[in-house]
Amino acid sequence: MEETSRVPTPVRVAALVDQAAAQGWGSVMPGLRAAAQQAYEANTGYAPAWYYLYRWSRLLGTPYQKAIQEWIQAVEKAHVAHPNMAESYDYRPGSLSAGLTRELQLALLGNAALSEEFFQLLSPLDNPAEVLAILQRIHRQDAGLFNAYPSLALAIAVVYDVPPPPIWPHGQVKASLLPRKFPAPEQVFLYLAKLDRTNGTLHRLGRLPADELKFVVDIVAPFSELDWARKNVPPGLADFGKAYDMIKYRKDRITANQYSWPGPTYTLSVIQQQGGICVDQAYFASTAGKAKGVPTIMFRGAGLDGRHAWFGYLDASQRWQLDCGRYAEQKFVVGLAFDPQTWANINDHELLFITERFRNLPTYKLSVMHAEFAADYLREGKLEAATKAARESVNRDRRNLEGWNVLLAAQSAQSPQDLRGRESILREAVLAFQKYPDLEIGFSRELIETLRRRGEKSLAAFEEQRLGKKYQANREDLSITQAAATVQRSMTQDDMATRIKVFNRVLDTSGRGAAIDFYDKVVLPFVLHLAAEGQVPAALQALERAKNTLRVEPGSQLAGELAGMAKKVKSGEIVKKDAQP
Repeated sequence: MEETSRVPTPVRVAALVDQAAAQGWGSVMPGLRAAAQQAYEANTGYAPAWYYLYRWSRLLGTPYQKAIQEWIQAVEKAHVAHPNMAESYDYRPGSLSAGLTRELQLALLGNAALSEEFFQLLSPLDNPAEVLAILQRIHRQDAGLFNAYPSLALAIAVVYDVPPPPIWPHGQVKASLLPRKFPAPEQVFLYLAKLDRTNGTLHRLGRLPADELKFVVDIVAPFSELDWARKNVPPGLADFGKAYDMIKYRKDRITANQYSWPGPTYTLSVIQQQGGICVDQAYFASTAGKAKGVPTIMFRGAGLDGRHAWFGYLDASQRWQLDCGRYAEQKFVVGLAFDPQTWANINDHELLFITERFRNLPTYKLSVMHAEFAADYLREGKLEAATKAARESVNRDRRNLEGWNVLLAAQSAQSPQDLRGRESILREAVLAFQKYPDLEIGFSRELIETLRRRGEKSLAAFEEQRLGKKYQANREDLSITQAAATVQRSMTQDDMATRIKVFNRVLDTSGRGAAIDFYDKVVLPFVLHLAAEGQVPAALQALERAKNTLRVEPGSQLAGELAGMAKKVKSGEIVKKDAQP
């Protein structure tokens, strides 16, 4: 097809939209898929343009009910459902294109850069019907502004498609004081776009990609508070970390075990006037950053004496500073943060991917394109083409996780009995992700399982030992996760005497000098389990042993929680449902 040797013209895009309006997107999808594959196989250089037209046809032609069902299944599988989400969704006839104007469809399909960004960002955890509906609302409000700030519109769409959870941005303030509700998406878009046009932002929002802008648009404070922050929070990009220290630390609240906000009002100005604890400092600073058009991330974690919170932001050099307030009290372990797009926790590798910003590189985008074609060939059963495209993907950029996943899937489909081939790919992946511990561990575990399937038990044991030793010294959080998994396995498989022995051994080997994170993930679940099983003396003994083994400072939060749990166990408050075996 001669047409695939050049970029799709606006006339061609308009003709596709009009044909789809008359006959449905399903009528144009097969031809677009064939055109994309032909352009890819001929290496014309225009494969991405044709591919994204095909992806739009596939998305817009999806029946609404099917899209919602697949989204709900993804949410349930990822365990990110929360009480603020709708309990049910009404049936709607037609496909996802219903309700989208011809003008918006032309704006989406005719913008190659936006199409690329859209499909690289879109997650199975995004509600596709709501994402498109939000884009429609923003476009209908001001089409010119939409075209000027497409990445901002996209960021709002993938964040506002699902309401925020009740514990976001943190759970230490009542919903009556900080309602977990987003403003209208089109109002947020207009507010931020106009702010940017009047030079009211520290970053030029039109230059930031959607995967960073989503850390600007995730705002829960009203516009009036954002206006206040721009006037009253002086730090700029050179020293924005100082915004954290603008809030006086209230040690009296810690002494009184008052971890939730005690007052009747929770606004930025009141927090500044009254002071707060670390979670209030982090909320204040991160919200003030968003008010100034600065992407910010709020972290929560556990340190030696208590849970802590800090924040990060994108600085003037386009680099993420993620330790603002992190060492204000002590050195803390790896923190957790919400991804506002999915409401899952941002995992280790994703946080590093964000800071390294390599996903905007041409080589990475090319790697993504090869992986996309590999996945599409795999869906069609073209296994040889899928394997070839997937191999090309990881060769272009070895940090493309999806490229490795589709390569493993293609290899398994093409040669299901070839465990040596699978082992070889997994060893490559382990090496590729040495900088990203959670990914290295994940692929290493797959490698260990493959070795066991091959009967190589000694090699599998060696890999397990290597993995355990590698992160014992410098990644306490990974060590704790492993300790928790060991105790959890014992709780479900061993007799009671063995469970207690395993807990004591793990506490002695991994818990000495550890702190509240170890208590949360290892000690507390086991104590609840013992108490719920009627083993009250053993539960109290486990708490006492933990008190003598962990690093427990007098008067610290950990000391208070140990004492409180002992009191609860003695009183008989623990019931069967409290245990998490």
